[in-house]
Amino acid sequence: MADEAMFEAPVTVALTGASGAQYGLRLIDCLVAARHQVLVLISKAAHMVIATETDESLPSNPERLSEALRERSGAAPGQIRCFGREDWMAPVASGSGAPSAMVICPCSTGTLSAVATGASNNLIERAADVALKERRQLILVPRETPFSAIHLEHMLALTRMGAVILPAAPGFYHRPQTLDDMIDFIVARILNQLGIAHTLMPRWGEST
Repeated sequence: MADEAMFEAPVTVALTGASGAQYGLRLIDCLVAARHQVLVLISKAAHMVIATETDESLPSNPERLSEALRERSGAAPGQIRCFGREDWMAPVASGSGAPSAMVICPCSTGTLSAVATGASNNLIERAADVALKERRQLILVPRETPFSAIHLEHMLALTRMGAVILPAAPGFYHRPQTLDDMIDFIVARILNQLGIAHTLMPRWGEST
């Protein structure tokens, strides 16, 4: 494994069972390109979504998953680390080991509910709970429509806790020409929140 000191600050990326797996996979690629270490958590439902929505077939075993994601993103050895749903010894499971930022992308409404109520029934929920209790950056990217009152109440509760709710709702003012352009719109917004420089699309008011 490579020396972790060679990477920028680690970011946790969790993919859950909502539609929009492409956003999470693209975010991982961009974080790797920006030389950040990426700690990846993929739920069982997310694996099903990835197989349905993309041509990817990612293994569930954490070690094999790390290798598969490393190969597809061109990551350096040790730059991507994956953990199982009940790996309670993972650094993200404790405030003394978790990195400063976490993104759940896409975020299912079930995960949204669990995080808002502190359920912590699996590593994704626990990692988000740690981010909240330690006052660290937590970004949730729900992809659902329409939202029920339950969903909206959970979003409001999480916003009041300090989390950022960033719905997967791409805009069209940049005149997207491809599906990748629409994916990049959301990933660019996530990277902006994280304070990570990118060239996915210009900021508002900048020349194209």
